[in-house]
Amino acid sequence: MKRWLLTPRGLLTGFLVVHLGYLVFMSIFVFQGQAFSDTNIYRDWAAAGFPQDLQPSPWVYPIAGLLPIWISGLAGPGPFLLLWVLLTSALNGVAIGILSGWGKKPSGVRAAWWWLAFIAIMGTLGFARVDGVTAPIVLMGLSLGVASPFASAAILAFATWMKVWPAAALVPLFAVVRDRWKVIAGGVVVTAAVAAVAAMLGVVPHLLDFLTTQGSRGMQLEATFTTPWLWMSVLGIGGARMYMNTEINSMQVDGPGSTIASALMQPLFVLIALAVALVIFWALHQGKKRGHEDRAELLLAGALTMVSAFIVFNKVGSPQFMVWLGPVVALGLAQDRAAWRVPARLLLAIAAATFVVYPLFYDALSHNNPIMAFVLSVRNVLLVALFVWAALRLVRLGRKGAPAVDQELRDAKS
Repeated sequence: MKRWLLTPRGLLTGFLVVHLGYLVFMSIFVFQGQAFSDTNIYRDWAAAGFPQDLQPSPWVYPIAGLLPIWISGLAGPGPFLLLWVLLTSALNGVAIGILSGWGKKPSGVRAAWWWLAFIAIMGTLGFARVDGVTAPIVLMGLSLGVASPFASAAILAFATWMKVWPAAALVPLFAVVRDRWKVIAGGVVVTAAVAAVAAMLGVVPHLLDFLTTQGSRGMQLEATFTTPWLWMSVLGIGGARMYMNTEINSMQVDGPGSTIASALMQPLFVLIALAVALVIFWALHQGKKRGHEDRAELLLAGALTMVSAFIVFNKVGSPQFMVWLGPVVALGLAQDRAAWRVPARLLLAIAAATFVVYPLFYDALSHNNPIMAFVLSVRNVLLVALFVWAALRLVRLGRKGAPAVDQELRDAKS
């Protein structure tokens, strides 16, 4: 049975089971004339018309994020959710094909099964949000990585114009490749194309709205750094409270010092991102000095460090953010299963805890349930552990190189 699961037919069966399962589940809402979760909002935007009235003013997503919404709305509001799930499934299928060498690469097939398990656990968070559309696109872009920096940068830049987080993969790509001009060129070409489309649609004034819409947000309930205020609210300390920010449909926490902490999160986020970028450059330089730099491994370790930093040091902590971590870990497993086993297990645990919190018991959490607060706190600790693992691997790669680090890990296990 295990041998069959690792065949192309076995992998295809697993893909169909997961994706047809969610398609059937979502069809229940379609037959009732509904959408699900954020796709309700996307459907309303699509029904409002293109392009000016598609989103509230100012726009909350980069302009390319409207593309899957437009595609899913082509047949009208009725089948919107059905088309959305089919689009996400098709992208996942291509990503799994690339990851597994279309079923011919044993290490890639194992990594693809991990990706399927991750998708299944994350559930509707991967099938009803723009994040679920961008994740397989990022996997495609990163898979080209060092070998084809122009194409990789173009794909990642396009994904960034859909949802900002793929920029976390562009930074390490620029740092590790030899011909950095190709990364710049790929990004410029895609950005110019996006700007040209915006000009044709007459929406250039909205092009950068997404950069300013998050600044006034408070500390979101699920964010890692919100954990102390979460427990203040649960325990009734200092007048801390949970409340719904109806303008952005986000549950936030208020309490002693939360306003200051919220204001400081943005500069801290920028400083951490700069620090991670500098460590990636340092690790590459150190590897070149020793003659053992592994640019592909540095790309993945740097991408995981940067993406996890985007989550850990963010005052926004939406549950779908966990989807961001999947592509890097899947590619790491395909490259070196033994070396990437720890983050793979951590991320599955993070996905499971996230699913318990949302959608299962989010209402209880938002009403100060201590058990759900504990589950969320454990999830946040695991996120920090994942970031620390990635950062330490990055530093070790700079000091010793990938082969030495991986041998050190194997020796520790034996």
